[in-house]
This record gives sequence, structure tokens and C-alpha cells, in this order.
Amino acid sequence: MFISYEEFAARADIVRAQIAAACKQSGRDPATVELLAVTKTHPVTAADYAARYGLRAVGENRVQEALEKRPTCAAPTLSWELIGHLQSNKSKLAVQYFDRVQSVDSEKLLNHLDRAAAELGKVLPVLLQINAGNDPAKFGADLAAAPRLVELALAKKNLRIDGLMTIAPLGATPTEATAHAERTFANLRSLRDDLAARLGVPFRELSMGMSGDLVPAIAAGSTMVRVGSALYGLR
Repeated sequence: MFISYEEFAARADIVRAQIAAACKQSGRDPATVELLAVTKTHPVTAADYAARYGLRAVGENRVQEALEKRPTCAAPTLSWELIGHLQSNKSKLAVQYFDRVQSVDSEKLLNHLDRAAAELGKVLPVLLQINAGNDPAKFGADLAAAPRLVELALAKKNLRIDGLMTIAPLGATPTEATAHAERTFANLRSLRDDLAARLGVPFRELSMGMSGDLVPAIAAGSTMVRVGSALYGLR
């Protein structure tokens, strides 16, 4: 049985308190860090809860799942963000069903999304996914290839580049996981700062940090933490 709204709200309060504490420690305003509720593999009720709590958006990993859930969601103003790997043959569906795609990691995908957005007469907000932890198990453009991908993305008329996204490598121990996270998030922040200075584009969004590593993410400048298990429990 899925959790009650009251349990969700209590969990969300705890996560918001963790975000506020991490911001205080880093000298940041908690209002600069958005909580994205990750609803993948959960029923559409999970998205309804997020909207009722006052969250702006939810994150989904698969196009097909959002395609099934979004039409039945009770909150028409809720934004849906794709945070999972996107195959280029699903680009048109992604443009139709998502308000933003956070997992753009190749020139091929850029081209497909730009074309699909043009056909639908819209400008699609995106984040470029960077493998800032150099983890062979993760998707994302390599750090060395990122500047070229960013420049290609900026040339697309039907895409709006809001910023960058990354996922930290796992660690064998909590200490190792924290070290991986700190290195990964520092890499992404440094990349963003360098690109912003060189290209004159703010790339305001830094989507990094999940349930287990949101503290180092916020310390490194995250503007959005993607939280699932801490809000909804283990799948």
C-alpha cells in the first residue's frame, strides 16, 4: 500500500529541513535550492502529493511512465521533468510530455530534440547531463567534451539551455560515497563557472544531489536536488 499524504508531508518537511540546514552551513538562502520530487515507479498519487505540498515539479526516469501518469494527474499546473536517460527515438514523445529534459548528453539527442520541438512549435528547456564524476556506469557527456556540447546546444533555436545536471558515482562506504560526491559536484560547478564566464551565459541551473548526497551538492552550489526515496520510501 502506498504511503498516506500525511506521511509524505512529514517526510518532505524533514527533507526541507535538511536543505535549510545545508544552506545555512554553506551561507546560502534555502530559497535558491529547489526540491524536485522523484516519482518514478510510484503511482500518480505521488505526483498529486508533491503538488498538494506545494512543489513545482516532479521528476520521472522513463517517457512511457510519464505518458501514462500525466494525463491522470490531479494537478494540471505541475511541471514534469525527465531525469532519466533518453533514447533519441523517444525524443518527440519527450518533447510532448515533459516541460524540461535534464538528461541531454549527446549531439545526436540535441538534434532530435531540437527537430521535435520545432515540429511542435515550442522551445524546450533542457539541462545538459555531464558525467562529472567520470563514472563508466553513468550516462552523460565527458568533462572534456562538455564545452563543445554546450556550444552546439546554444546554437539550437528550439532548445533553451537552463544549465547542467550530473549524478555522483556510488561508493563502497559512506566515506567513499561522500568523497565521490564532493569531487563530482565540484567538477560540475567549476565547469559551469568556466563556461558562463567564457560564453556570457549564466547556466543558472545546477541539478545535482539526491537523497543520500544533497548536503555536499548544496555546498557545491546545487540549485535543485532530486529526491525520491527520502520522500516516498524505498521502491
